[in-house]
Amino acid sequence: MHGTTSTVRARRSARARLTMSGAMVTTIMVLSGCFSSSSDDSSGGEGDRDKEVPQSNNTPYWVNPKGSAAKQVAEYREQGDDKSAKLIEKIANQPTADWIGVETPEQETRSITKAAEKADRSALLVLYNLPHRDCGQYSQGGAESADAYRAWVDKIVQGVGDREATFIVEPDSLPHLLQEGCTPQQFHDERYTLLNETVGKLSSMPNTKVYLDAGNPDWVRDPGGLVEPLNRAGIGKADGFALNVSNYQSTESNIAYGRKLSAMVGNKSFVIDTSRNGKGPAKGTGEESWCNPPGRGLGEKPTSKTGEKSVDAFLWIKRPGESDGECKGGPKAGAWYPEYALELARNAAW
Repeated sequence: MHGTTSTVRARRSARARLTMSGAMVTTIMVLSGCFSSSSDDSSGGEGDRDKEVPQSNNTPYWVNPKGSAAKQVAEYREQGDDKSAKLIEKIANQPTADWIGVETPEQETRSITKAAEKADRSALLVLYNLPHRDCGQYSQGGAESADAYRAWVDKIVQGVGDREATFIVEPDSLPHLLQEGCTPQQFHDERYTLLNETVGKLSSMPNTKVYLDAGNPDWVRDPGGLVEPLNRAGIGKADGFALNVSNYQSTESNIAYGRKLSAMVGNKSFVIDTSRNGKGPAKGTGEESWCNPPGRGLGEKPTSKTGEKSVDAFLWIKRPGESDGECKGGPKAGAWYPEYALELARNAAW
């Protein structure tokens, strides 16, 4: 594969805002945030995972004791900066998703799910390795072929076994198919096939939940434009879909959008990434709105008690405190950015 760990860490830089009415698609380019892989030292070995950490009663998901935020808390404590440490604890004490890397997927998923099981919690895992991903932007690459991707998924399945896990499947993969000039037409059928197969494999496991990514309310403006793509990708076999991954759209707008889309795809439920949407989206366009935008804040804490029948959970899928890219003084995409983490914590919605 040519999808390296550093590549997986770097989330895409460019998105298209699509306004759809039937077959009509008007594309306006906008930029969005960056993702990171869990295949770094923040995951730790199984010995590291034995450390006790607080586990919230409001969410079934596991809190990683060796995440970047937890390490930052320890560093601030050592420096005597208790004020900053307390702020970063707002991140460190919450469960965030693990993005499965490409080097040792079976070992990684086994380690994570065993640690979660020991804590009587479920693992939250993200798959992000489709061929031809990200329109050639920061996170371009992915598996070198369809068969390589299938083999990668199979190793993840083996690593999870019969333990509990919730999967967010391939952020951006469907909206990018609707973006003109992004994924070459000759790869569309392959992508649908791979997504459908993956959803089938993950859903057939004994203790899993599976959510297909469906962008955000400011991307594919008309949710009807995603109905056929979701159906072809296997939404019928999935538990539902995911919204707002690595974006800043408000929880309210995501709920309204998700309800409309749910009614079009068999009343499937959905999850919302609330990791950085506490202040809603930033004003402006281009990098001003997606790349380390100032003034943003942590959104609702991860919870399965959403108060909304159709919303299964508010999740932190994008790991708050990791950079969107080298803009506004930030480090490379996916790298820990302590100054930005502090700002998110100061501006938290709670």
